[in-house]
Amino acid sequence: MAEAGTGFLEQLKSCIVWSWTYLWTLWFFIMLFLVYILRVPLKINDNLTTVSMFLNTLTPKFYVALTGTSSLISGLILWWYFRKYGTSFIEQVSVSHLRPLLGGVDNSAPSAASAANGEADSSRQSVSECKVWRNPLNLFRGAEYNRYTWVTGREPLTYYDMNLSAQDHQTFFTCDTDHLRPADAIMQKAWRERNPQARISAAHEALELNECATAYILLAEEEATTIVEAEKLFKQALKAGEGCYRRSQQLQHHGAQYEAQHRRDTNVLVYIKRRLAMCARKLGRTREAVKMMRDLMKEFPLLSMFNIHENLLEALLELQAYADVQAVLAKYDDISLPKSATICYTAALLKARAVSDKFSPEAASRRGLSTAEMNAVEAIHRAVEFNPHVPKYLLEMKSLILPPEHILKRGDSEAIAYAFFHLQHWKRVEGALNLLHCTWEGTFRMIPYPLEKGHLFYPYPICTETADRELLPSFHEVSVYPKKELPFFILFTAGLCSFTAMLALLTHQFPELMGVFAKAFLSTLFAPLNFVMEKVESILPSSLWHQLTRI
Repeated sequence: MAEAGTGFLEQLKSCIVWSWTYLWTLWFFIMLFLVYILRVPLKINDNLTTVSMFLNTLTPKFYVALTGTSSLISGLILWWYFRKYGTSFIEQVSVSHLRPLLGGVDNSAPSAASAANGEADSSRQSVSECKVWRNPLNLFRGAEYNRYTWVTGREPLTYYDMNLSAQDHQTFFTCDTDHLRPADAIMQKAWRERNPQARISAAHEALELNECATAYILLAEEEATTIVEAEKLFKQALKAGEGCYRRSQQLQHHGAQYEAQHRRDTNVLVYIKRRLAMCARKLGRTREAVKMMRDLMKEFPLLSMFNIHENLLEALLELQAYADVQAVLAKYDDISLPKSATICYTAALLKARAVSDKFSPEAASRRGLSTAEMNAVEAIHRAVEFNPHVPKYLLEMKSLILPPEHILKRGDSEAIAYAFFHLQHWKRVEGALNLLHCTWEGTFRMIPYPLEKGHLFYPYPICTETADRELLPSFHEVSVYPKKELPFFILFTAGLCSFTAMLALLTHQFPELMGVFAKAFLSTLFAPLNFVMEKVESILPSSLWHQLTRI
């Protein structure tokens, strides 16, 4: 299979070499011990006393030398591990295994209250280090999120997610001159309200004073209980927003305040048109939605913050216009632009579509992969490295929930948002999910260890899990970046060296007790062999057996 890449072959070769080295070394010592035990006289029991006396007569210098030798071997192995994997073995074990067992508690052990506050502060700090993006395909609160709450009794949005949305609304829909217009002044306060009913009441109050576009937006997002109602309110918002946009466009060069107002009106107009296109897509008018998105991208090409191209990709996939999808990817799947799960996995889907209907793992293992199949597998590996959480949702190994209003790129929140809308497109392409199932796990064999080093993309953020827990509801089990297991050779070597050092220390401190223990252990170990040898000795003639022992 193509999954066994160059990195995997190198690791396999290294493991084989070290395994054979250890096996041959162990076999040599076993044979040496057997030669010592089975020399004439033949009886094993007669030699156990000799072995015990030999262990008791060993001087402390022997144990010091044995401990030093094992320490030297351990140091060489740990140095090799650091040179190969980029981190020390002790550090990796401490961070990955010991720290979770200790709960991440600091050695200083402050008071419970200060520890809780410090943990919360560190959590918030780690979340702030990860850039959170507005979900381009976010649902409507009134028509979709609230309906989920009515049916299940669960809140699909977290306070942190809704607080980020409130900050976005204040950034996009307000400006410094809002206090000069009564309706805009009311809406400026409405966006800061935490109570949904208070926001809706403020929007109605603003509409009583004037045709306010942002008031219609708030009602369409939060009060409308169906997509049809939301679309009607957005059309009213579009009428009011276009009038404000034309007026501010004429005055934008008259000063900084007018320029800020024009920027706000532009954001409002783009938001309204994008949501209208999403309403058309949800109501089945996909071609109309595609046209609206294309026109919006041509009219405002510099407003990439809304990521309208991701809405366009999803709509084009629904139309099965794969040539148009490829054209959009050619424009936005650029090294200078930020990647997303939509970009990477859509590119993988298009390449998988060319070979997935005829792909067979058994046939591929016999004849090897063709060029098209290799390109598809490489595209899947690229997508999985960017966001490793997506395949479990696409393969339905993990249950989906409603996507949040904000996502963290390469995180579980982005994987949910992508799979929620694009799972149907993968199912529509025959064999695509089968190809994904056969190849996605091979990605982790190609990524250097530790995983934070990355392969095709920048290092995977360590704060992703913490940020996703803030964005996703508590009833959802957050997917964590798959951890590579430590190689068996490393674990075996560490255990062997630790056991040798402990055995040497115990033998030095309690030589008589360890001699008794060694005698009992060897007696138990060689009891079956002793029994077999006695049976063989009783069956074979004594002269023949004597000649064999001499040989």
